[in-house]
Amino acid sequence: MRQFSDAHLAALGLLALTASLSVWAPRRHPGRWIVPAARTLALVIFAGWAGEYVADVALGTWTTQYDLPLQLTDAVSVLAILALWSRRVLLVELVYFLSLTASLQAVLTPDLAWSFPSVYYFTYFTYHIGAIVAACFLVLGCRIYPRPGAVWRVYAAALAFTAIAALGDVVTGGNYMYLREKPEHSSLLNLMGPWPWYIAETLVLALVLLLAVKVLTDLAHRRDVAHGEARQAAS
Repeated sequence: MRQFSDAHLAALGLLALTASLSVWAPRRHPGRWIVPAARTLALVIFAGWAGEYVADVALGTWTTQYDLPLQLTDAVSVLAILALWSRRVLLVELVYFLSLTASLQAVLTPDLAWSFPSVYYFTYFTYHIGAIVAACFLVLGCRIYPRPGAVWRVYAAALAFTAIAALGDVVTGGNYMYLREKPEHSSLLNLMGPWPWYIAETLVLALVLLLAVKVLTDLAHRRDVAHGEARQAAS
């Protein structure tokens, strides 16, 4: 799919709208509706994520070389489903930081050979956008803020998953997490050096992005605390 085509811009517009609503709605209208809404979103993400594999099997294109759930955004999608269902803090931390880095990059620069109205257009953007919306909903909307040290826990988990993906590449001959070569379509990796240097650069960039998300999140958290204290003092 061509980057910033009409189909891509439509997906980006949907991301902006749903992410904004996911923050505004629980803040403005907290209540019992949040649990069923979270679980509905979890089912939507699961439908997109699993639907892609169902489509591969139905079309006879599924292979271990390309279609194992060994991309980082596969893990983020599963984490988003579990975090929405359970609201466990560790799961929320993982999906928050990874979706606002890996999943967001995948939406901005999609490595997608198909466009609208292919089923893969819908499955791809459903679970990628869904994970980002889930992160915004849980942390910025429901205020389940990451704990101290969350960035380092998330970074360690991402490195561990990268090792698993690397093993998968060796066994299947695939290119999971683009550890063998850069993606065909536009990506931040295309701005980096040749293999294997772009892998090292990606590890550094990933940490920088995680820390940037942390700074912005800490600002939002401090603002919430200040507003809460001001309301309490006024009452």
